[in-house]
Amino acid sequence: MASPASLRVGIAGLGTVGAGTVSLLRANAALIEARAGRPVVVTAISARDRSRDRGIALDGLRWHDDPLALANDRDVDVVVELIGGAEGPARRLVEHALGNGRPVVTANKALIAVHGATLAASAERAGVALAFEAAVAGGIPVIKALREGLAADRLLRIGGILNGTCNYILTAMRESGRGFDEVLQEAQALGYAEADPSTDVDGIDAAHKLAILAALAFGRPVDFSSVHVEGIRSIGALDIGFANELGYRIKLLGIARHTERGVETRVHPCLVPIAAPIAQVDGVFNAVVAEGEFVGRLMLEGRGAGAGPTATAVVADLIDIARGSLVPAWGASSGALSALVSVPMSERSGDFYLRLSVLDRPGVIAEIAGVLRDCGVSLRSMLQHGREAAEGAVPIVLVTHETSEAAMQAALEKIAALDVVLPRPTMLRIEPG
Repeated sequence: MASPASLRVGIAGLGTVGAGTVSLLRANAALIEARAGRPVVVTAISARDRSRDRGIALDGLRWHDDPLALANDRDVDVVVELIGGAEGPARRLVEHALGNGRPVVTANKALIAVHGATLAASAERAGVALAFEAAVAGGIPVIKALREGLAADRLLRIGGILNGTCNYILTAMRESGRGFDEVLQEAQALGYAEADPSTDVDGIDAAHKLAILAALAFGRPVDFSSVHVEGIRSIGALDIGFANELGYRIKLLGIARHTERGVETRVHPCLVPIAAPIAQVDGVFNAVVAEGEFVGRLMLEGRGAGAGPTATAVVADLIDIARGSLVPAWGASSGALSALVSVPMSERSGDFYLRLSVLDRPGVIAEIAGVLRDCGVSLRSMLQHGREAAEGAVPIVLVTHETSEAAMQAALEKIAALDVVLPRPTMLRIEPG
């Protein structure tokens, strides 16, 4: 019997993940062949700099300066896009490959979050796979878990810690007592944060991932524009300390919920109880929590980035393609997806943490309490410590009972306008974890 034909792979982008994918395919070639039913081999590559040493041998591989050439290469069966970015060459390559009837594997969360609905429809028309396990949570197999393992259940909630950079920064702040700026510099020096960390620390990276998870979990078209996004720049060492005193830890969470009104998607820093499993996930680790009607609550934890974990997700998709597995990108055909509406952030209700720096004058607390009362916000507890060095200000923390987002925002605006309140107040939401 003739040996099965190899699955010939063209890779665009030879950064950390691209080089890791080449290394993994070579190091585990026999194991991968056994599981895929045929060899999976890289035959062509495209990257910007031919002279750069990537720590892997590139002998015998065709080099294309233009990544779009991979989609036309007759010796490439599947295109792996590892360039990154929602637009530009990454988008053009994926569109061109699908248009040519080539399956695509990508780790590009921005591309899938923004253009995933259109690209999935193109893949369906061509009858080929659009696979993106590596786009969310690195080596954690969350896409397969949602799309296949939990296909029979109705999911109610999905989310978790989706950005390792932010989780590292918040963990280091808690453990060392240092401020955000100092820990960010450390994260950059260690390679956990980019030179321009905005996509991570402003919550955009987590929002891309949450949009993808929500689409898969709730069977609706991906909708990045509906995700409410806040980052962690406003979190100070004081907040970390107060949260601990109150029995909480601060985490940047992505949260998507299916409610009677529609789908709620939001990314923002939260206070979660120290005893909650998600609160114990520290450092650069990610964790995804899913809750279904029949399966209950599940949590998957692991490394969300890096050459090894992300490459394993890329190669897992290649193995599926080599086997001939063809699952719709969003778990159902585009025509079968629901029309669930997005619920605006203003409709959320919950408990809140509010930190203020106020002048040490008689009647200040009563004045602030009056504003909260007039806005319909009920207080659960208050913490007050000694004066800060600057201007004799006193830090106080207020914890509310459940109230609406709209009422809390209205109260926040009025409190910030008081002449006894110094910097902009810090407001954080409290989640059960």
